[in-house]
Amino acid sequence: MGAALVLLAGCSGSGKDLPPVPPEQRELAVQQGYFYEIAPGDSVSIFVWGLNDLSGTVPVRPDGMLTTPLIEDMPASGKTPSQLARDLEKEYAIYVRSPIVTVIVKGFVGLPSQQVRVIGEAMAPAAVPFRKHMTLLDLMIAVGGLTDFAAGNKSVLVRYYGGERQEYSVRLDDLIRDGEIAENVSLLPGDILIIPEAWF
Repeated sequence: MGAALVLLAGCSGSGKDLPPVPPEQRELAVQQGYFYEIAPGDSVSIFVWGLNDLSGTVPVRPDGMLTTPLIEDMPASGKTPSQLARDLEKEYAIYVRSPIVTVIVKGFVGLPSQQVRVIGEAMAPAAVPFRKHMTLLDLMIAVGGLTDFAAGNKSVLVRYYGGERQEYSVRLDDLIRDGEIAENVSLLPGDILIIPEAWF
């Protein structure tokens, strides 16, 4: 909570003083270069072909490691499922001839760098795992929309783009309450949405 308050204090607190999201960032394609990376709290299903005793579903621990039969501490956090599968094959090869491993992520938490966070006057402020082609509208649906006390049109989008921190005004009242789809914008992993309280 303390970090959120510091972030709020560091922003203008009023989207009216900030520029809108520029056109080149409104419809981003995250696209080819984006791959989900396993995070602490994820649940992963490990299938070892022909070896049911080595297959199963395990959690990724808070320290980013997981434990499977024959392997006590395997680093998993920050790897794609394919990378983890190849690493498991190397470890299992000590005990099994030519193992073939598939990893399937079943529960998604996401690394902090692959989450989108919402703080302030959302119905359910949260850190939401980023999804490819995710938009502002998708995010607001995920957090249940705005509270009755939200100043939606003064909301602020904090984004790191091109190696720099940038802040933009977003008009959530227009988007959600008035249906102005033109106010919808693409999101990026790591975006932070700040929704201030209205002053009556």
